[in-house]
Amino acid sequence: MIEIALLLLALACAGLAATCVWLARRLRAQGEEQARRDAERDRRLKELTKRLDTYLAGSIRMGEELYELRRTVAPLPDKLQQMEQRDPSSLSFTQAARLVGLGASVDDLTQACGLSRAEAELIAKLHQSRPKG
Repeated sequence: MIEIALLLLALACAGLAATCVWLARRLRAQGEEQARRDAERDRRLKELTKRLDTYLAGSIRMGEELYELRRTVAPLPDKLQQMEQRDPSSLSFTQAARLVGLGASVDDLTQACGLSRAEAELIAKLHQSRPKG
């Protein structure tokens, strides 16, 4: 009877040992899989960080260029007004812009407003792309 109990106990111990080995292998495999996923996540995180840095640098550059453009364009309304006030005998640039809005050509502007061809082309290009209204 004791021999049967010892035999059953030995079988139970062998089963537990086999289960422990199986669980240790599964744990090791899961650890390796987790390490692989962690490495992939870290690689992806570095890639996304690099892309974000690129976007931020581009945004900063764009902001600087926009600031510079605003600084350059800011005095233009005053300069335009000064130019309009210099030659009261000819139509103003504002009136030329209105004519462009009505469909006047570059030739029409040179004749009607006394503008040079370059000035008329500039006014036409500046005001043709603007939405009406």
